[in-house]
Amino acid sequence: MTINGKQSLETLPGVGPARKKALLRLGLSTVDELLDYFPREYEDRTVIPSLSEAEEEVPVCFEAMVSEPFHTSRIRKGMDVTKGKISDHTEQIAVTFFNQAYVAPNLIYGESYVFYGKLTGTGSRRQMTNPYFERVGEGKLTGGIIPVYPLTAGISQNFLAGLVRRSMPYAAEKQETLPSMLLCQYQLAQVEFCYRNIHFPETWEDLALARRRLIFEELLCLSLGLALLRERRSEGVAFSFEQVELGEFVCGLPFSLTNAQQRSMQEMAGDLRQTRPMNRLLQGDVGSGKTVVAAACVWLAWQNGCQSALMAPTDLLARQHYRTMDSLLGACGLRIGLLTGSMTEKQKRRVREAASLGELDLLVGTHALLTEEVQFHHLGMVITDEQHRFGVMQRAALSAKAGEGFRPHVLVMSATPIPRTLALMIYGELDLSIIDELPPGRKPVATYIIGEDKRTRLNRFIMKQIQEGRQVYLVCPMVEEGGALELKAAEQYGTYLQNEVFPELNLAVLHGKMKGKNKEHIMEDFVQGKVQMMVSTTVIEVGMDVPNASLMIVENAERFGLSQLHQLRGRVGRGDHPSYCILISETKSTHTMERLKALASTTDGFRIAEEDLKLRGPGDFFGSRQHGLPQLKIADLAGDMRLLREAQEASRVLLDQDPKLENPSHQVLREKVMRLFEEHRDNFT
Repeated sequence: MTINGKQSLETLPGVGPARKKALLRLGLSTVDELLDYFPREYEDRTVIPSLSEAEEEVPVCFEAMVSEPFHTSRIRKGMDVTKGKISDHTEQIAVTFFNQAYVAPNLIYGESYVFYGKLTGTGSRRQMTNPYFERVGEGKLTGGIIPVYPLTAGISQNFLAGLVRRSMPYAAEKQETLPSMLLCQYQLAQVEFCYRNIHFPETWEDLALARRRLIFEELLCLSLGLALLRERRSEGVAFSFEQVELGEFVCGLPFSLTNAQQRSMQEMAGDLRQTRPMNRLLQGDVGSGKTVVAAACVWLAWQNGCQSALMAPTDLLARQHYRTMDSLLGACGLRIGLLTGSMTEKQKRRVREAASLGELDLLVGTHALLTEEVQFHHLGMVITDEQHRFGVMQRAALSAKAGEGFRPHVLVMSATPIPRTLALMIYGELDLSIIDELPPGRKPVATYIIGEDKRTRLNRFIMKQIQEGRQVYLVCPMVEEGGALELKAAEQYGTYLQNEVFPELNLAVLHGKMKGKNKEHIMEDFVQGKVQMMVSTTVIEVGMDVPNASLMIVENAERFGLSQLHQLRGRVGRGDHPSYCILISETKSTHTMERLKALASTTDGFRIAEEDLKLRGPGDFFGSRQHGLPQLKIADLAGDMRLLREAQEASRVLLDQDPKLENPSHQVLREKVMRLFEEHRDNFT
């Protein structure tokens, strides 16, 4: 039977309707997808010379003969046990199978088999439970390096490995993706070798060669795709700002700028003189003062007769930016508007009309800015905050409102420090400004990890803070109770705290499922000090600026990423008072506790972000796929930095020779790039 890449898996033996459905849950429907479904790890089932060399409690593979017949007996209802003995020329051990009566007739007295499993006990008590086994020479389950795949219900390791083996003849038909010069320059293995050895390696050296080539290829495609997207976003002509002096703006500020803020402003002023659109990422830690740098860009746009738009991912953050921009720029004469989904239709219509007539100099909003009804009179500057929460297409849609033939200058900001390794990947050719110092007066937040046994002491500490006139955040991982996990839920826990623990306090509950007006009212009460304790979900992660708040408590802290916890911690320490972050966790995981200790040991958001990337990977780091970074199958951005640099170097060389990968020799590579960036395919054409 001839195998081809587009062939449906249901045409292969053993794939009926139920297994087809299960395979689809793994994202597998064709032979191509199956061969690109790489093992997550490998087991060393290389046969050792003898039983006597097998270590206790270490998975091991060996050859032995059935020296005592296997028999099955019922030990209680629903439980049977099959026992026998096996031996080689060095010793004899007992083997037991639970609820596997079918193995008895398959283990024939006097015949030899290869076994894989863990041995327990010592001396005459050596034994093995539920091992894998097969006849000598069969080589499907034992005798080499065996792949271990991510699974789903209804799909076993043996079945999936067998399916891959049946599809393996297609590896010989796969087209080579990489140009021969790259294979030679970077000493990369051929494509057929790689697919055979990533699934069924003959040796660990062969596996390493296959992995290196496939990781390089994936990182090359990622680099090429991002470079092509960046090039498309940089096309067009921007309005050149003739007036870029910031002296008047800086003099009007009620505080002094840090050196990092001044440096970032000058970098952007240099960009804004050009007719090539500015595409700059502004990174900075929590509280580093990115907003005033963005305000400087808005001020320059206004000085040069252009409008600006600032897009934030949540209603809460948009309103916070509106208040901040109004305080920084309103006195200068700038007209600032707000547009969010929670506003009435009449309010939205009035704001949209003002923007289209040029009666607003800055429009701050959420995704509502992306609707077709929103038009600008002369849009020259686009700013997106918490940029990783917006997809590439959403940012492009806002930029498209500058008018035909023109592109606005673009500034993207992130209050979540992106790990340098990830920033290098996503923004390798994007101009980068980093605010790496905090404004004077920002106090470090003391961070502690405690268990439930310290709850009484914590409650006394909460009361002490409030009696001193401070305010408290308490963050829960859930909105409502549900599921088997014992997680604190904001609504129920807030009610419990108000009724049973702190009846004398003015306590409020806030979460993302509440109506916009209710959220706004509660937040305003907290800002004004009317609410002493805010029980919330991560809706307060960004956008809350309450200098009087001195205590952040995070329940079930193990449920949050390090960068998210760092964001929450950044809600306090904004005033003149000592501030604290208390992480509550009952985790028994040593790995998880190490993560939390890493957070408690530093306030450097970039160090924390690097650690988060190592522990959770880029997809989990961002919390969703909205950031626009494709899902990687084999590359590890945190661990493959040398290959990443080589892939980026190769990407630059290829694009210098063939800027759009239009050369026929690059057709297969271009198609692979587009498959990796499937959701952005239209942007390559």
